[in-house]
Amino acid sequence: MSLEVEPRVLLAFEDAVVDLPDTEDPPDAFQFPLALNWGLPPLPHSPDLLILATELAGIGGAELPLEIQALDSIAMVTDAPARSLAITARVPLSLARIFTGEERLCELLDRAQAVSEFLLDRVPSWLD
Repeated sequence: MSLEVEPRVLLAFEDAVVDLPDTEDPPDAFQFPLALNWGLPPLPHSPDLLILATELAGIGGAELPLEIQALDSIAMVTDAPARSLAITARVPLSLARIFTGEERLCELLDRAQAVSEFLLDRVPSWLD
């Protein structure tokens, strides 16, 4: 999991908040991208990517959009390809919603945990 903090965005948000009256909320124009990444080693019995993407979409929902990538690598000409998987979610976090206490990361992190548990449950069958 990584949160990309852009100092210029943070400083611009601070300038916007400092100039606001106490009764007004800051504008919702400042965001930081939160990236969640899962990586799976080469899998001898790789899953069907369409089925995996469909199952993960049901777990992640609209709050945690997931992108599935497969990479086939061949060590030697005579070797069979080894497929590894990478799963990525990118979610913009609103600084205004964090500042006002409206941004709820618990549901997002619960979904990320559900994705991790799903993958941990399935990986043994992909490795056998």
